[in-house]
Amino acid sequence: MAEEVTKVDKKETESVAPEVPAEDKPVKPVKTPKKQTAQEQLKEMEKIVEDKEKKQDEDVSKAADEAFKVEEGRVDPREAARQERFAREEKEKLDNWVPKTQLGKDVRSGKVKDINEVFARGLKILEPEIVDLLLPTLTKDVLFIGQAKGKFGGGKRRAFRQTQKVSKEGTSLTFGVMAVVGDRDGHVGVGYGRAGETLPAKEKAIRKAKLNVIKIPRGCASYDCSCNESHSIPVATEGKCSSVTVKLLPAPQGTGLVVGGELKKILKAAGIKDVYSKSFGKVRTTFNTAKACVEALNKLNTFEFD
Repeated sequence: MAEEVTKVDKKETESVAPEVPAEDKPVKPVKTPKKQTAQEQLKEMEKIVEDKEKKQDEDVSKAADEAFKVEEGRVDPREAARQERFAREEKEKLDNWVPKTQLGKDVRSGKVKDINEVFARGLKILEPEIVDLLLPTLTKDVLFIGQAKGKFGGGKRRAFRQTQKVSKEGTSLTFGVMAVVGDRDGHVGVGYGRAGETLPAKEKAIRKAKLNVIKIPRGCASYDCSCNESHSIPVATEGKCSSVTVKLLPAPQGTGLVVGGELKKILKAAGIKDVYSKSFGKVRTTFNTAKACVEALNKLNTFEFD
């Protein structure tokens, strides 16, 4: 019996392997990254710079190609058909328009043919069709006052400003749009519209912008320019809305619009080609910045020019 027990103990000792302590376990060698030489680092930096410049060149060429398409009239046929349909619908609405105000009746009958006459008489425009008849070359654009949802606080800017309201019935969304209209010849208007959907909000904003059209005096007042053309503003002006202050200064011919991207739309619609600017406050709030710019332009009407 003693011999059998010893045999069993031997088998158990043979089957069970002895545990190796953690300290005695073999450690896998860690691969250390190879150190780059100065030439390899220089090549890597040159490659990164080349890729960045290539991307910038592609963006510039794409923007130039789109500009050339607009200048040469090479527009997408679908977009052209869409614009033609919209123009036809607007013309039909204008033909079927029945004026309700005395000014609208005078414009419809042909007694008032110039919008400057309306401003000289101090009359208030209450119907957008009046502006459509007196300014047939009116252009429309939308300011990017909203921001798309994205990672880390937001994505790209967009035209629709979305707000949310929670009530007992549920969540309701409201979209706000700021539009700018102008004839590029001294007349511009900015309007803000809100609605439950995007397209009605845009239409409301354009309609309000037409009702808010004002006349902008233009001239050449820069000490570096002696031309008598209406390419800039006659005097320095300043406008304020909330925390944003925008100051516009006359500039010589060829300077361009030295302002923010969204303010360029307003000044281009007004027909101003050269201007310097200074802005203070929270300028990223496009809503207040646009209002401050319009107030600065409207202050030009308080001056008396020869």
